[in-house]
Amino acid sequence: MQITLSDRILRRLATILSVAMLTLCVMHLSTGVLLSFYYEPTAGGAYRSLKMIDTVVSYGWLFHKTHDLSGNAMIGVGLIQMVVMFLGRQFRKSWLTAWISGILFTLSAIALDWTAMLLDWTQEGYWRFSIELGTIEAIPFIGGELRDILTGGGAISTITVQHLYALNSYIISPIALLLAIVHLAALLWQEREISADKTAEDAFQALDASLVES
Repeated sequence: MQITLSDRILRRLATILSVAMLTLCVMHLSTGVLLSFYYEPTAGGAYRSLKMIDTVVSYGWLFHKTHDLSGNAMIGVGLIQMVVMFLGRQFRKSWLTAWISGILFTLSAIALDWTAMLLDWTQEGYWRFSIELGTIEAIPFIGGELRDILTGGGAISTITVQHLYALNSYIISPIALLLAIVHLAALLWQEREISADKTAEDAFQALDASLVES
């Protein structure tokens, strides 16, 4: 299969973006761990603890801002990566693995942002989450159960914050990191496959040329 210049550029861009995705994910998780030393996952306490991190803890504001920016950047880079991979698709198992892991990574990044909307316990986050709960509750058959799981079976309270914090920190974050690693590994695997095919193609062309000359 003839590989065009645009295909090579898109593949290289996809690899660069996958490195950026993994880097942003590591930044988001590592700063999240640092923030967890001071963060209090309770109603009211969440807001006070984040204010203390921003104003009292040395470089706390920097870690907090880095955590927020890297989380938003993960979503943006993930969406761009999906467009790049769609345009430069190579129908191989390695491409399929990278494609699926990239989609799941982007969804996990969105889930991280969604579960974090209430963790700062601001008025904006509170009312946004209230609206989201209404949407969840409207889901047929399972909406009520999902709402009870998230809120702890009652109104938005400390239990809700703790549930979202557990989902964000202990479930979705490790999954996002694993998906970012798998995504990068799959793209590197694709690079090796295409490089091997190119080497084999060059060898066959050299053999054909030598046969013609003889």
